[in-house]
Order: sequence, then structure tokens, then C-alpha cells
Amino acid sequence: MKRQEIAQQVERLAAPIGARMGLEIVNVELVGDGRQQVLRVLVDRDQGVGVEECARLSEALGRELDLYDLPIGSYTLEVASPGLDRTLRRPEEFIRFSGRTVAVTAHAPVDGQRRFRGRLLGLVDGRVALRLDDGREVRLEPDNIAQAKLVVEMEELRQDLKRF
Repeated sequence: MKRQEIAQQVERLAAPIGARMGLEIVNVELVGDGRQQVLRVLVDRDQGVGVEECARLSEALGRELDLYDLPIGSYTLEVASPGLDRTLRRPEEFIRFSGRTVAVTAHAPVDGQRRFRGRLLGLVDGRVALRLDDGREVRLEPDNIAQAKLVVEMEELRQDLKRF
């Protein structure tokens, strides 16, 4: 079984457990090799995730994983927040974080360019829309996005902190 298939299987197991705790499973990945494998589960919610929530999910998911015979051998389960500069993958994340600054790398060039930085405008006609720092607007097909990450800007951080 491939790493990606294992990660998808773990995500299917983790999603209902996380949902009961009010947590969204953002990403699951299996990294490393041999005895140094890490099964990393990233979780989030609107008001952020603390250490206690991560520990509770880790304990519950660990018990669930013990019941399944996943073909991964020895591993360490790591449950964490995706961080301030989180990666965006799913359509709902591009909608949720619209208005924020993002850095996007495309697989294939768009208008001769592969790297973009600008304000996320959300989804327009199923494509990820950005207003670039130079004022241009670009729309990228989701399948053409190699990586999209939030950019931490101090002013946005201050605004987020004021909400709490």
C-alpha cells in the first residue's frame, strides 16, 4: 500500500473522531522511512487548536489505529495545528481564507509565471483567484497548483488576535 493510500485511510478514520471534538482534519501524511516514520495529522478549527485538543485527538486516534492493521510498521503519531503559514489544499480552504495573503506555486506557467503572491480572492468559476501585489488578477486551475500557503503578515496577525 502506498503512503498516500495509507494517509487517506487514516484521514477517513480520523475525520469522525475529529468532528466529534469540533476539529477539522486538515491533512494527513506519512513521512520518513524505516523505524523513523511519522504519521502526521494536522487539525484546525475557527478559534485555533491548542495542545490539549491535539493530545485528546492523538489519544483517541491512537486507540482507533491500534484496532486496524495498517501496513506501515513502526511509526510515531503526531497531531498538530497546521500553523500560521498553513498549506491550502481543498476548495473550501481557498474560500475560508479569502482576503488573506498567499504564496502560490503552479505546476505549469500561467502567463509565463509559476510563482505568485497576492491577496486570495477565493474561487471564481472553480478556479483559485488572486489579486497579485502588482494589481493584476490571476486565476489558477486547482490541478495546476503545486503549493499554496498562507503568508504571515504582521498586520493580519494583529487583526486575527483582536478577534480573541
